[in-house]
Amino acid sequence: MSVALQMTAFGLALLSTLFLLLATCTDCWMVNADDSLEVSHKCRGLWRECVTNMQDGVRTCDQYDSILADHPVKIVVTRTLLITADLLAGLALATLLLGLDCIKFLKEDPGVKLKLCYGAGVILGIGSILGLVGSVWYAVDVYVERAMLVSHSIFLGVHYDFGWSCWLGMAGSTGCFVASVLLTCCLY
Repeated sequence: MSVALQMTAFGLALLSTLFLLLATCTDCWMVNADDSLEVSHKCRGLWRECVTNMQDGVRTCDQYDSILADHPVKIVVTRTLLITADLLAGLALATLLLGLDCIKFLKEDPGVKLKLCYGAGVILGIGSILGLVGSVWYAVDVYVERAMLVSHSIFLGVHYDFGWSCWLGMAGSTGCFVASVLLTCCLY
């Protein structure tokens, strides 16, 4: 039972960490959600903004000036939280790998292996909370920005909705949290 639970938690943590990494690196956190006929598809991310021409499929991206430039708070906070979540999830995966029963490292001391799994679960839980806060922070800020424009009857020609990168960040964080719960609560 313990080996199956460990392997399930490891597989879930690995997949969820990949989701978090993809969410951090991709550039579609906000997409244009205009209902009219659009000739282009606009995506805004943490690192750049891209426009895809819908007729010929040509995609052009504008990198943000610099990492140290003056950016909106939602971008800076989301970058920081997601990069920290990525690093913690990677550390948790390495720790969990050493703590798995099927790995021969420290085979003679199962108590230490169990502590490694528990520690990986705690680290993964902290990383998942940071990733979830970053993703939800960004999504809430997009929603508030759109609600403010609608409440003031301001229409700039395009309004943005949550992009697939935002959903991927939320899914990865949730998966890491579930893996953390499996490792910290269910192994004992």
